[in-house]
Amino acid sequence: MTLSLYFARRFLWTFALVFGVFFGLLLLIDVIDQLRRGAGDMAVSRAAYLALMNAPQSLYGILPLIVILSAIALFLALARSSELVAVRAAGRSGLRFLVAPFVAALVVGLLAVAVLDPLVAATSKEYARIAGSAGGQSVLSVTSEGLWMRQGDDKGQSVIRAARAAPDGSRLDDVSFFLFSPEGLAIGRIEAKSAELQASNWVLTGAKHWDLTASNPEATAKAQPDGTRLPTDLTPQRIRDGFGEPSTIAFWDLPKYIRELEDAGFSARNYRVWMQMELALPLLLGAMVLVAAGFTMRHARFGKTGQLTLLALASGFALFFLRNFAQVLGENGQIPILAAAWSPPVAALLLSIALLLHVEDG
Repeated sequence: MTLSLYFARRFLWTFALVFGVFFGLLLLIDVIDQLRRGAGDMAVSRAAYLALMNAPQSLYGILPLIVILSAIALFLALARSSELVAVRAAGRSGLRFLVAPFVAALVVGLLAVAVLDPLVAATSKEYARIAGSAGGQSVLSVTSEGLWMRQGDDKGQSVIRAARAAPDGSRLDDVSFFLFSPEGLAIGRIEAKSAELQASNWVLTGAKHWDLTASNPEATAKAQPDGTRLPTDLTPQRIRDGFGEPSTIAFWDLPKYIRELEDAGFSARNYRVWMQMELALPLLLGAMVLVAAGFTMRHARFGKTGQLTLLALASGFALFFLRNFAQVLGENGQIPILAAAWSPPVAALLLSIALLLHVEDG
């Protein structure tokens, strides 16, 4: 037990060190990039704050690579210090002392999903809000009441609420338009059975218009003929893009968001794939540890340390890109969601165990 705790502590310490180095590098690069974008008009403190809000998302995206680098550094250090030889001489097999780093990687993955993922979602939203990259004048959100959007130009703003929508965003059902003046005053309301997006216009069916500037809006309300057009700057692509990346939704909020998105009529496949990949992340990190061990858990005197380290790195990067490729296939519907999320870590785990059995037991 003491030996297992020692290896787990060594792995966690190495991981914390590599994580801190990458965080510092990404933060420094992002600060420089923010200052470059500001063209000399941005204060260093603002650039540093923007970089601090943006760095967690980049760091979270390369977490599997950080884990495999940490594992490689750990096993190389243990091999150089002959600690692996001493452990084997004490009668403990290599597979047994790998249990501690493997479990430690699983714990890191669980903490990443439970704690770091919501933190990344919050900092990403804060960065988008401050940097002004949240989508211009059109804002989209999904709640239990339906789909909400905002559109506008120099003539005023419109807030749109729809109970349901077509998967491509080109048609809204049971829709309401709340019209505002450039000064932000409510000037009108339109209720329609449906609104179809055609050539920069919402084509309304079964619409009724209330003039909110009148003393009695209900008395002056007028039914609009079918085919009435309401100008808009929205497009189906902008509506779909308005949902943002799945990584901007906290893991604990994903089930509710997926349910509301599907109730509104949109496809939530991207979000389902992302949720399953988050659930598979701890297993992926554990597999990264075993992949690193399969190539670097040899005594330094055997030689070829550099070549084996490069093979371990190449295997880790290949697994990382295979995971991303499977995610794309899953989001496009080419393979099932569970296969996209779980196949890469399960395959890596089985192959790394086979390699370890061959190395340790011949």
